[in-house]
Amino acid sequence: MRTPTLADPTPSTASAGSSTVRPTRAGRPPALTGDLRRDRGLVGDHLEATARLIAALPPRAERTPAQQRDAAALHTAADALRRRFLATHVEDVYAELTDGLTRHSRLEELAGLAAGRFPGLVPTPAQLADDARRMQRNKEGWEVALGTFFQAVLNAPTAGGHLLRSLLRPTERARGLLLDFQLTGRADLGIATVTRQDGVAHLELCNDEFLNAEDDAAVEALETGTDLVLLDPASHVGVLRGAPQTHPAYAGRRVFSSGINLSHLYHGDISLLGFLLRREAGYIAKFVRGLCLDDTAGDGWWPDADKPWVAAVDSFAIGGGMQILPTMDRVVAADDAWFSLPAMEEGLVPGLANMRLLHSTGSRLSRRLVFWGQKLRATDPEAVLFVDETVPADTMDNAVRAAAEHLDHPAVGANRRMLNMAEEPLDLFRRYLAQYAYEQSRQLHSPALITTLERTWIHRNRAASEGGRR
Repeated sequence: MRTPTLADPTPSTASAGSSTVRPTRAGRPPALTGDLRRDRGLVGDHLEATARLIAALPPRAERTPAQQRDAAALHTAADALRRRFLATHVEDVYAELTDGLTRHSRLEELAGLAAGRFPGLVPTPAQLADDARRMQRNKEGWEVALGTFFQAVLNAPTAGGHLLRSLLRPTERARGLLLDFQLTGRADLGIATVTRQDGVAHLELCNDEFLNAEDDAAVEALETGTDLVLLDPASHVGVLRGAPQTHPAYAGRRVFSSGINLSHLYHGDISLLGFLLRREAGYIAKFVRGLCLDDTAGDGWWPDADKPWVAAVDSFAIGGGMQILPTMDRVVAADDAWFSLPAMEEGLVPGLANMRLLHSTGSRLSRRLVFWGQKLRATDPEAVLFVDETVPADTMDNAVRAAAEHLDHPAVGANRRMLNMAEEPLDLFRRYLAQYAYEQSRQLHSPALITTLERTWIHRNRAASEGGRR
């Protein structure tokens, strides 16, 4: 019989019908002293002891209702302690992790450094790897602690500003591909491609197995492609578009985006850092702000390599696809295209759409889109609030080319920077993203999302089965 112990233990009780000891509490959380060296030890010891208690429980799928409640209580208490510690020390913690703000870490690297230097503050690589192997419904939910950590970092003005500028730096993959792209005007990124012609760079998602749904791999490819467009001096304007599909339902037709890959989410293959946060602070943020190539100006940083973007919406822009549109300088849509934001129905927050849509659609339509999942067609009167031009589907190529050529103008850069500064100040973006990290990490592991995923999966399999019988 395995009995976890703590410096301040509380009695454990046996589960009904089980000889396994069920821990109920992790002891009294330590009082913080305000001294980082002392507090990191006290908090780390307590959080690591809590993690051992959680590890002593059966896997989530095998827990009794009482054990589920115990695990939830342990996680809640641990997260409250993390929040108290970070509220006191986050700027110093971040400064240590970045060697006095001289190191520019990406999300996963920063989390790994924090796990090593501040035990218990964030999950260990082993804990995250174990969860990554599980279906979404069976995960322990260690990513919630990551949401707490990044909420605190982003809410801190100095640390948060530095992190955002770090995430606006080009990826190593893009730097490695840049010379070849400059020479050939083409880059094959697997499920995305970039092609340049006459100063216009076309970034196309071609995840046609899933109708251009996004997942961790798609975000990586899209950010790499965005970096190539922004780094390439011969690319003056970027065009974001979906590639022609091989999927039977849309064979030969272009599709802009079907949103998050629900199949991958169901199977536990959508991550908080690699998808949900990287997407917003990575390639989508780069659409708005360009790249940060020189951080010596600190908080006075100004975009170094920003360019105008055109979105070409064929067929539909669902969920994440629609979330992108407010960041574009011109949106051209086929007259048979449609739009929706089903994230809340799925149990998630629709990225930064809750903030950005207010500027373009206003409060009432934003609520109908987010809360009620209102579906809009490109020809609906309200669509003009986020679509600039609607054209017949067979004339899309010409319309997109004309839009890109118009934006290839010397004064566009200065004007878009001023518009973006007024519409979405970096400080507003930072504070929104902080709360988004907190809320989305909890939604990602919430019972509501699990229930929705299970219902969607059962419905999809039943429909496929009935279709096969017909």
